[in-house]
Amino acid sequence: MTESARQTLLTIEGLTKAYPGVVANDDVSFAIGEGEVHALLGENGAGKSTLVKMIYGLVRPDAGRMVLRGAPFAPPQPSAARAAGVAMVFQHFSLFEALSVAENVALGMEQAPKQRELAARIAQVSEDYGLPLDPYRLVGDLSAGERQRVEIIRCLLQDPKLLIMDEPTSVLTPQEVAILFDTLRKLAAEGTAILYISHKLEEIRALCDAATILRRGKVVATCNPREQTARELAEMMVGATLATPSRAEATPGAAVLEIGGLTVTPANPFGTALRDITLTLRAGEVMGIGGVAGNGQDELLAALSGETRTEPGAIRLKGKPIGDAGPNARRALGLLCAPEERLGHAAAPDMTLIENATLTATIRKGLVSGGFVRWPAARRFAEEVIATFDVRTPGPEVAARALSGGNLQKFVIGREVMQSPEVLVVNQPTWGVDAAAAAAIRQAILDLAAQGAAVIVISQDLDEIMEVADSFAALNAGRLSAPVATQGLTLERIGLMLGGAHGMHEADLDEAHRHSHPEGAA
Repeated sequence: MTESARQTLLTIEGLTKAYPGVVANDDVSFAIGEGEVHALLGENGAGKSTLVKMIYGLVRPDAGRMVLRGAPFAPPQPSAARAAGVAMVFQHFSLFEALSVAENVALGMEQAPKQRELAARIAQVSEDYGLPLDPYRLVGDLSAGERQRVEIIRCLLQDPKLLIMDEPTSVLTPQEVAILFDTLRKLAAEGTAILYISHKLEEIRALCDAATILRRGKVVATCNPREQTARELAEMMVGATLATPSRAEATPGAAVLEIGGLTVTPANPFGTALRDITLTLRAGEVMGIGGVAGNGQDELLAALSGETRTEPGAIRLKGKPIGDAGPNARRALGLLCAPEERLGHAAAPDMTLIENATLTATIRKGLVSGGFVRWPAARRFAEEVIATFDVRTPGPEVAARALSGGNLQKFVIGREVMQSPEVLVVNQPTWGVDAAAAAAIRQAILDLAAQGAAVIVISQDLDEIMEVADSFAALNAGRLSAPVATQGLTLERIGLMLGGAHGMHEADLDEAHRHSHPEGAA
């Protein structure tokens, strides 16, 4: 649909929402046209989540109004928003793993039809929009990309006029992203408007027709993202020049962490078994481990952190077997970890930032004396993390759940980095984090390595891995490929490794690459 032919679908005028100590949205106004893919951009804590929650009926605005298709729009709850034609796909999936696709979809419907009829509708919609999905498969057996399809199809069955998508590509492979974009373009061509939130600015440039940029709760710019570079968009978001992470050349030192034949059976029936994981990590080295979500990342981090115990000799830290040691013992020796799930795993939601600082830093920061927490010292450490990592919060007494996802991520990573680990293992370090904060976190990782620490970065963001890592290994179905140097590594070779080219060394990868790209082929 051309811009000149578009009719306004949703108008937002002066929306304001304040919470104790912070104005989340301050007189926000913009419009979305029918068939328009409209980006909502802003750094962490800029007010994006609060704004879409007001559109979807999860939050009531303090002031301002909305107009949907010419009529006043003030949904008191999500069911009213859905009835008016507004649907939302959340960043965190709300699916039951033990139920089938059709059963999960039925749970999200006001009046679900019979299972056979619903399964037929799911199959038809999934075929129409290029999102192949078997309605009878268990959700626990689906990949992250397939789970997202369930959420999208659940929305499409409502025939939405406005589809809100929050960080939709954070757990998808490049191939799954391409499928998703084809679907969104088809929806837009049919007249559905899409409000799209993402920190991946090149995706915004490729997909979106317009962008509204928030900074500290206010609209600071609107633009056509195709006419801006990713750096220009990022600098509009933060209101400052964006720093590019840099690192001085260094030669890795002695082996610090050695894993040999690590095999782990998952506690979760839908988890992934680790099979014969072997790697050596050296002082000053950053190793990137890539893989599609659900291939053993969580299980690997649990085995390294000590949450899952293994044979003593399967993991060695500076030559000492630690496979049977718990998390605190490993922390005392210098091995620290930051898991992917920040709220509930890395941080206790209802505890303050001071209390969350003590959860992992008691040993290395000396926050306990005689069995009692040294609260002044804990407060100072929390304040130091907040200041150093620019965590946007009214203060250290705030509960972890009150922070935006990106700001909590900065706190969690900062809490570990500032304990001066000898080995740091992080899973998805910049997941859901804006461009400026991502650059700061990556710089902190590089600075830590420059000081001699060894770092493992587990990430689905290949650009991130290529930016910070010296070596790369792929995790697929619980197996780890042989590491290769990132210098000169191409996306084609990464694709081979992600696809399960286990144990391949440089020469093997070159041979496989030749077979996949024969002479004269495109």
